[in-house]
Amino acid sequence: MFVTWKGDHTPRHVHVYRDGVLIVKWDLDHGQPMVGKVARRVRLLIQELEREGAL
Repeated sequence: MFVTWKGDHTPRHVHVYRDGVLIVKWDLDHGQPMVGKVARRVRLLIQELEREGAL
């Protein structure tokens, strides 16, 4: 599950959960993890969602 809020504090970021557990908090502005480690598949999904304008 990807969670983000419009108007949240900077930097723009998304929280990624699996089975209710935070996997990574991803910095959208700098393209790097703020908390946790990101799997390649998750990073590719984030990039795809950004291209689609969903993030």
